[in-house]
Amino acid sequence: MSDQKGILLESGTNELEIVEFQVGQNKFGINVIKVKEIIQPIGITFIPHAHPHVEGIVQLRGEVLPVVSMNRVLGIPVQNKSDQEKFIVAEFNKQRVVFHVDNVTQIHRISWDQIEKPSDIYQGSSSHVIGVIKRHEEMILLIDFEKIIVDINPESGISVESVKKLGKRERSDKKIVIAEDSPLLRKLLHDTLTEAGYANLEFFENGLDAINYLDQITKVTNDIAEHVQIVVTDIEMPQMDGHTLTKKIKEHTILSKLPVLIFSSLITDDLRHKGDQVGAEDQISKPEIAELVLKIDKFIL
Repeated sequence: MSDQKGILLESGTNELEIVEFQVGQNKFGINVIKVKEIIQPIGITFIPHAHPHVEGIVQLRGEVLPVVSMNRVLGIPVQNKSDQEKFIVAEFNKQRVVFHVDNVTQIHRISWDQIEKPSDIYQGSSSHVIGVIKRHEEMILLIDFEKIIVDINPESGISVESVKKLGKRERSDKKIVIAEDSPLLRKLLHDTLTEAGYANLEFFENGLDAINYLDQITKVTNDIAEHVQIVVTDIEMPQMDGHTLTKKIKEHTILSKLPVLIFSSLITDDLRHKGDQVGAEDQISKPEIAELVLKIDKFIL
């Protein structure tokens, strides 16, 4: 992975690189910035009574990591073992996990606007697919790895209880625009921010819809603060990512005064500079919802 720099040094290009991997005969993708390394499988220690998706644990450079079988997660029967199997060592939400896949093939550089949102007709509420990439005669499915981990360990997700500890506040007149592509996380953000006293919420599935909404407001007023007080955005979203949304807001004559908070599983020490480059006021790692509320308290007008 070390020679795959390029886009990793840029922010706000609305592009990403994905690592393409196989499970069975199907092709899937993971954002390259979640991938720490790709290694050959090593010995797995079985853990009794572990979650069905967890094969066991491995020791990697002194760190004990769980190994998640993507075959089990996706419901794809395990074929005969082959020498093409790989371990994808990933890091997000301030944790490291190993994903066991049948093969890793190549890296693609694509634009977020090339990624289609899955249709509700075939997706289903329990689907792990968050995007579809059409390449020539084949399709690559982007997987929601955060959902995989929350399914295995629900306590790793957003907690309403952590917000309740902050105490009551009355901020219902403060308008927050939120860009988040995950239906599950939109609901969780709605519930937790409402619990925190922020009831005036406007949700969008991607950065493109959010910036179009904000643009429409600027056509009738030069004071955006009369209508919206802050923007909260994820990073990974079809059509337009959160870094590009932030950059467009900060480059806009009227919108530039809007505070923008990036709330994403991709906030790490190595990647924080990307949000800084596009002018975000602050960046909070999922699932630290209590910290997000405190940051909203700080920056909201």
